[in-house]
Amino acid sequence: MRIDRFHMERTQCLYENAVRYNLSESGVQPMRVEELLGEDEGFDRAALLSTALKYPESDGSVLLRERIAALYPGSTPENVLVTNGTSEANYTALWGLLEPGDRAAVMLPTYMQTWGLSRAFGGRADAYRLRLLPAGRGEGRRWALDRASLERAVTRKTRLIVVTNPNNPTGAVLTEEEMDAIVDAARSVKAWIVADEVYRGAEVAGGPLSPTFWGRYPRVLVTSGLSKAFGLPGLRIGWIAGPPETIARLCGYHDYTTLTPTMLSDRLARAALEPGRRDAILSRTRRILRENLPRMETWIRSQGEVLDYVPPVAGAIALVGYRLPIGSVALFDRLRLEESVLITPGGHFGIGKYFRVGFGYDFEKSLEGLSRVSAFIARLRRGSASARRAASV
Repeated sequence: MRIDRFHMERTQCLYENAVRYNLSESGVQPMRVEELLGEDEGFDRAALLSTALKYPESDGSVLLRERIAALYPGSTPENVLVTNGTSEANYTALWGLLEPGDRAAVMLPTYMQTWGLSRAFGGRADAYRLRLLPAGRGEGRRWALDRASLERAVTRKTRLIVVTNPNNPTGAVLTEEEMDAIVDAARSVKAWIVADEVYRGAEVAGGPLSPTFWGRYPRVLVTSGLSKAFGLPGLRIGWIAGPPETIARLCGYHDYTTLTPTMLSDRLARAALEPGRRDAILSRTRRILRENLPRMETWIRSQGEVLDYVPPVAGAIALVGYRLPIGSVALFDRLRLEESVLITPGGHFGIGKYFRVGFGYDFEKSLEGLSRVSAFIARLRRGSASARRAASV
């Protein structure tokens, strides 16, 4: 089986520790173990330290699955398979659903793992898109579902529809009507929906959690984890929520990959998802977003008419459009080599002149990196202006 190069992850693996300023991070400042456990006297630290590092339950402990199930009304532990991160959840779900010759309709822009897996397992991925709508009817500009592209992408050969909601890299959240349109498209051809909801809980304005695809249609698998909204990427805990019979079948696929979560990750994930602590962790994430986003927006505005963006609804990521004479991957390469700054180019998400920057980490250091981006932009604009003057002589 051949598989596409996963450009975003490959370049991050190669360069994220080789640059001075990593602006490609897509979550919030990770929590420390002592911060996660806090002062809760009900948590038995001695029991944690005495834990035998054996194999835990392959699908995750019952208590962990109970606490994950609480995020999805009407579900039980039998609806949940614990995986090593959301990436393994996506891998297992698509591997278990797609056969050679199947087609998948995949939302773009997106985290391109599901695009590559759809092409590898099924052989064909068909894009449907979010498009940028202008302001109107009392609303600002927003990334919205392009329903015409969805209709083109979903055919009688479509086995599944892949959704990323909240979206990475735009930070957009689908409306109820847009979610209904995706469900209707899936129902019309009896396709599955695989909904990556890993940013659910990281809503910038606070309020209720973003709506979930859970419960809208029988053939839904939701993938998620503790990496983004929870600020716990190092635990490598993800999950699939779905119908019990499908989860049981996917457990057989999981047997061929990592087999189990780690014992310590399972125990710490239980603590993170205890309802009171869960709510406190999400409040921490939202506080970081509220504090840092205005500073990111100030920097974007400082670049005048060169940069443009639509504020994210959820997630610690800003997708920035630009008007410069350079492609996004070339911009990525030059910033890395000339300024020791790592951004994520639009080309790694299936779009053009955009780049994604994170704002969930130490923002003082991020500002230092952004100042280098500003210097590069100024240099590029001067060079472009000089070239235009020379051409006009």
